[in-house]
Amino acid sequence: MNIDFQQHIPTDLNPKSRVWIYQSSRMFSVHEALQIEDLLKDFIERWNAHGSAVKGYGNLFFGQFIILIADESYTGVSGCSIDSSVRFIKDIEQLFQVQMFDRQLLAFIVKERVQLIPLSQLDYALQHHFINADTLYFNNTVQYLDQLLTDWLIPVKKSWLNAKFPFPASQATEL
Repeated sequence: MNIDFQQHIPTDLNPKSRVWIYQSSRMFSVHEALQIEDLLKDFIERWNAHGSAVKGYGNLFFGQFIILIADESYTGVSGCSIDSSVRFIKDIEQLFQVQMFDRQLLAFIVKERVQLIPLSQLDYALQHHFINADTLYFNNTVQYLDQLLTDWLIPVKKSWLNAKFPFPASQATEL
């Protein structure tokens, strides 16, 4: 699985551009992904804040994550512009019959695929070695572009999960 998503992010965006990551409850089909790309392009072209165009970017990554980026060094985004992006994502939910706001569903790369694990089953996944300290985790809590580029896809041991579900020292270093 090619995990080099950074190459698809425009380089002309401010490193402190705001980022929103929406994770789908399932992978989109190729046909759906093509539709979503068109919808994202249309949304970004008409995304406004206080009557000014938002310098933004949107894309579907790994067939499962919609990422929206707003460069606030050009136009600040606030209430109405953020609300419009949330409405857009809710429209995607309805159109494709997916959940995009379930923060209890965690994503990892396991066996070269994106795998979703409910938070309630994470302890089981750890105990049965489905994931380990070095398993790559999608940290959807990043808020800025510079964080997205460096801290979105990280080993579990470098995420908030390590504090909640600590690994034995031997497992964290041997893996």
